[in-house]
Amino acid sequence: MTTNIVWHEHDVNKKARSEALSQKPAVIWLTGLSGSGKSTIANLLEKKLYSESKMTYLLDGDNVRHGLCGDLGFDDKDRVENIRRISEVAKLFVDSGTIVITAFISPFKADRGYCRSLLEVGEFIEVFVDTPIEICEQRDPKGLYKKARSGDIKHFTGIDSAYEEPMSPEVHLTYMDETPEQTAERLFNMLSTRGFI
Repeated sequence: MTTNIVWHEHDVNKKARSEALSQKPAVIWLTGLSGSGKSTIANLLEKKLYSESKMTYLLDGDNVRHGLCGDLGFDDKDRVENIRRISEVAKLFVDSGTIVITAFISPFKADRGYCRSLLEVGEFIEVFVDTPIEICEQRDPKGLYKKARSGDIKHFTGIDSAYEEPMSPEVHLTYMDETPEQTAERLFNMLSTRGFI
């Protein structure tokens, strides 16, 4: 724990930034298995919000591991640290007045809860992209399930590493046989109807 530091309050704060952007900052946290559609849905959701003149930023699992978390592996300890770093970055974006969209497997409830604990009530919106593992394996866009089944990848969520489903997410996006665009539109409407955006 770092010592001898004090938080410095600024005159231009989150409230002022949010008012300037005419929006309510939040983290829309998409969680689900690999291949569930998180990244695709997140991308389409951001496009929709952008078309509505909302200031957004999308944090995606693979992209973050190219830089901020490039030094981390995929064992449980590194997965926890990965989500901790992402949570702190998301908090900074929310402080800027931005709507943050994340797409991470984030398999552990405690880690998702950590991000929630950093934010004010109503600023963390957990979206469970609930796609059955059978469908995820059929899609397998990166060939990861095949590698995990053959033993080439260890600690793969849903195969030999646990995924702890959200118990009471703000949005439970159950799988339907529809296009990604339809799913993203369905999510946007759910978020809008419930007053999250």
